[in-house]
Amino acid sequence: MRILLYTECENMIGKSGLGKAINHQIKSLKENNIEFTKDPNDDYDIVHINWYGPKSYELAKKAKKQGKKVVYHAHSTEEDFKNSFIFSNQIAPLFKKWICKCYSLGDHIITPTPYSKKLLEGYGLKNISVISNGIDTNFFKKDEKLAQEFRKKYNYNKNDKVIMAIGLYLERKGILDFVELAKRMPEYKFIWFGYTDLKLVPSKIKEAVETKLPNLLFAGYVEPIEIKAALSGADLYIFPTLEETEGIPILEACACKQKAIIRDIPVFDGWLKDGVNVYKAKDIDEFEIKIKKILNNELKDLTEEAYKVALSRDTKKVGKDLIEIYKKVIKEEEKI
Repeated sequence: MRILLYTECENMIGKSGLGKAINHQIKSLKENNIEFTKDPNDDYDIVHINWYGPKSYELAKKAKKQGKKVVYHAHSTEEDFKNSFIFSNQIAPLFKKWICKCYSLGDHIITPTPYSKKLLEGYGLKNISVISNGIDTNFFKKDEKLAQEFRKKYNYNKNDKVIMAIGLYLERKGILDFVELAKRMPEYKFIWFGYTDLKLVPSKIKEAVETKLPNLLFAGYVEPIEIKAALSGADLYIFPTLEETEGIPILEACACKQKAIIRDIPVFDGWLKDGVNVYKAKDIDEFEIKIKKILNNELKDLTEEAYKVALSRDTKKVGKDLIEIYKKVIKEEEKI
C-alpha cells in the first residue's frame, strides 16, 4: 500500500494550522512504516488530499478515472471560513458549494472532530471518519531551559505574568477579545504568536494588531521550537477562538502542561471539559474573571489531566487510525 500525500499550495499554508496537520500526517506515516510519496507522478494506491484548490480537485478526478482510491481530508467548513479574510462572509455560501464538490470526490472523508463531522453531514456528505490532526508529544513538552530563553528574549522578568495566544490575524481566532483583555488588564503581559498579511484582513483586525499598549506584543510567525519555548515559559495560554474544526494550539498547550482557558464553543464539547482538563469561558467577561483566578492560584491546576488529552492524540495513534482508514478503502475496492 502506497499513499500519495498531496497538498496543493504547500508553501502558502505551511505556517497555518493546516500546515501543522500535514506535518503530523507525514510523521504519523513514518512512525507506522507506511510508504508514501508527495509526487503525483509517482505510483500510488490511495491519494490523500488535504486542500480544496483546483489542482487538488483535478487530481482527485484523475485518480478516480484511473481506478485509484481518494481519501479527502476535510479541514475546512463554511463555518470556519467566515470571519476570516476580507469578503469571506459574503462568499461563504459559494465556498461551501465548492468544498462540497471537492470533498464528495473522496471515497472516504476524514475530519478532525465529531463537531466538524456533524457539520459535514449537514452538508449532505457521507463516509466520514473522525481522526484528530494530532500532536507530537515527543517534541511538544515542557522545557525549562527554553522557558528561560523565552522570557529573556521578550524581556519578561520573573515577576511578570505572561498570557499568550497562537493564531492567524483573523476575527474568528478571537484576536479582538485578546486585545480588549490586554486593555482591561494592564498588570499582565500579553503576547500573540502568528501572522497574516494585514492587506488581507478587515480594517478592524488591522487596527487591533497595530494597537499600541505597553503590555501587548504581536510577535509574528515563529518556528515551532519558539512556540514550545513560549508554552513552557508563559503563565497562561488562552484560546479565544470563535470557530475551529479542532484547534491544534490547544493540543500543544496540553502537551506542554501549560495552564489554559479556551472559549466554550461546540468543537471542544466532549473532549475538553471545563474544570476537568481545561477552563472554559463563554465571553470576554468570563475570560477576564478566570484569567485573574488562575494567575492568583485560586483555581485548581488541571495540567496533568490536560496532558492526558495530548497523549490520546499523539501522532503515533493518529497514524494507526489513518492506516485503518486506508485499509478500509482498499478492502471496499476489493469487494467490487
